[in-house]
Amino acid sequence: MKLYYSPGACSLSPHIVANEAGIPLELVKVDLKTHLTERNGDFKQVNPKGYVPTLELDDGTVITEGVAIDMYLSNLKPDAKLMPLASSQEFLKFFEQMLFITTEIHKGFGGMFAPVGDEAKDVMRKKLRTRLAFLAEQLKGKKYLFGDGFTAADAYLFTTLRWAPGLKVDLNEWPVFAEYQDRIEARPAVQEALKMEGLPLSAKAA
Repeated sequence: MKLYYSPGACSLSPHIVANEAGIPLELVKVDLKTHLTERNGDFKQVNPKGYVPTLELDDGTVITEGVAIDMYLSNLKPDAKLMPLASSQEFLKFFEQMLFITTEIHKGFGGMFAPVGDEAKDVMRKKLRTRLAFLAEQLKGKKYLFGDGFTAADAYLFTTLRWAPGLKVDLNEWPVFAEYQDRIEARPAVQEALKMEGLPLSAKAA
């Protein structure tokens, strides 16, 4: 399988999920400005949407959208317990959380990557702050979003929270996030993904 990615983008989440599950992937780096792969291939021939992550299966099937890829990879290795069984009530809460992260957190941060003015970004930060406060309450007293077990939802949230400093979103109001991010970054599979993408580790993890 091939994972088309851009360092530090939302494609980091399925990269982490695959590492946690022990699923080998061929990584193909994409320049999101030129839409060329590192081998000068036309990425839009693979994914006409033009953004990562994109997963190409061995039979040529292409899966787009991060949540779909995270869940597909998690389902390949159920023993890794990165996602509850689809027939369980726990799965409904997991799916709800994945949708919340993609629509409220990911998109909340994502809008600030666009070339918009400071006033617009301040409005986005204010809205995002209410969503982050909700998640901070959920994390109190827990190692991960669903208790003691790391799931694909944690890989996704970890990925999005890494964008906060560069977008001037202050997370210091919620110390639980720093503890959460440090805990996840300490995981070997996460460190491996960061190193493979050429991303820096925090001082605590280095």
